[in-house]
Amino acid sequence: MTTPANPTAAARADIPNDLEAFWVPFTPNGAFKKRPRLIARSKDMHYYTPEGREILDGTAALWCCNAGHNRKPIVEAIQRQAAELDFSPTFGFAHPPAFQLASRLADLAPADLDHVFFANSGSEAVDSALKIAIAYHNVRGQGSRQRLIGRERGYHGVGFGGISVGGIVNNRKFFGSLLAGVDHLPATYSREHQAFTKGEPEWGGHLAEALEGIVGLHDASTIAAVIVEPMSGSTGVLPPPKGYLQRLREICDKYGMLLIFDEVITGFGRLGAAFASERYGVIPDMITFAKGVTSGTVPMGGVIVRKSVYDAFMKGPEHAIELFHGYTYSGHPLACAAALATLDVYRDERLFERAKALEPKWCDAIMTLKGLPNVVDIRCVGLTGAIDLAPIPGSPTLRGLKALDHSFHEAGIMLRLAGDTIELTPPLIVSEAQIDEIMEKTAASIKAAA
Repeated sequence: MTTPANPTAAARADIPNDLEAFWVPFTPNGAFKKRPRLIARSKDMHYYTPEGREILDGTAALWCCNAGHNRKPIVEAIQRQAAELDFSPTFGFAHPPAFQLASRLADLAPADLDHVFFANSGSEAVDSALKIAIAYHNVRGQGSRQRLIGRERGYHGVGFGGISVGGIVNNRKFFGSLLAGVDHLPATYSREHQAFTKGEPEWGGHLAEALEGIVGLHDASTIAAVIVEPMSGSTGVLPPPKGYLQRLREICDKYGMLLIFDEVITGFGRLGAAFASERYGVIPDMITFAKGVTSGTVPMGGVIVRKSVYDAFMKGPEHAIELFHGYTYSGHPLACAAALATLDVYRDERLFERAKALEPKWCDAIMTLKGLPNVVDIRCVGLTGAIDLAPIPGSPTLRGLKALDHSFHEAGIMLRLAGDTIELTPPLIVSEAQIDEIMEKTAASIKAAA
């Protein structure tokens, strides 16, 4: 009989809910492991704990599950694909579902955003877009254009490129100097001018003019691209001020800089359209996507690029690789099958249109939380909202954690936190009655954290 090399680890693995080995991401592990929030199964608008308690999903998991949970057409498509083709490389080879999905996404995207580069997450999508932007200028003989412009409070995933252009302090400060040659636009939020706004605020469009100042400091000949979220999500739902995105587009066109919209959160119906660029009538040069493309079922992300960007790479001999970039699992067959089925659900159930129709009801409902203890601001756009809570003096984020703990264990709802901000982003299948239920349960958790 062979003795295990590590008997303790072997014994630990036999215990389903031994919590020690898993380093839980973006989570205070000490507090979590004292009172864990465990999920065992899901269906439609609900999660269920291992003991069977029902948890209403107020967040579409992590902004992902736009079509709801365990939707039969998506599950069956994944099962069929796994039984037919488990994996095929896309370096020098390919498989039909990848081409089908790319065509579907190109059809959904606005204007001439016609070419799709696949990755496996939002973080990979952003890093891919940044590399494409720098390479684009290189292949056009403008190799001095290497500088990247992000925005304060922006979130662009956790790759080194993404946290470099991102603007969330704790995501940056522990990881050294990051990429060189990065600058940031100011954040677009002002509580003084925008508090308790539904939709896009009137104040703030002028902040786009800061891009002119950055160009003046560095010169346009050094700048490759500007990347922004049309709506900043992970920082606490910051809708763009009216005219802001339009002005960024104008300035980028003026100086020959690429404009990248990070639509990992805003894509696939969250703001009532396939992409936020459609809602705002602004055509970027690239769109990054992930999350909702498979309704969270299988990891997938990617970049949709305009024809002019793609064509710039296609000038060399046919036998030469145009872009030295990619991932082992780019266009994974299971992810493609999941995405194709997800797009069918969105289309057949008209979920993007449904989100647009529900927006007024949603925003009216979330604003009923105004006046609850410690609520200092509320914002909403599409089927998305955020409630800022005043922090406990000397203990930032603790009030939010108290609300999160109550929401799961007592109120029976899944919330999402950004510090002391509660974010609400339900699946697009949410009913009007469930919207009211989300607000009732959220209100109870806000009061419990008072």
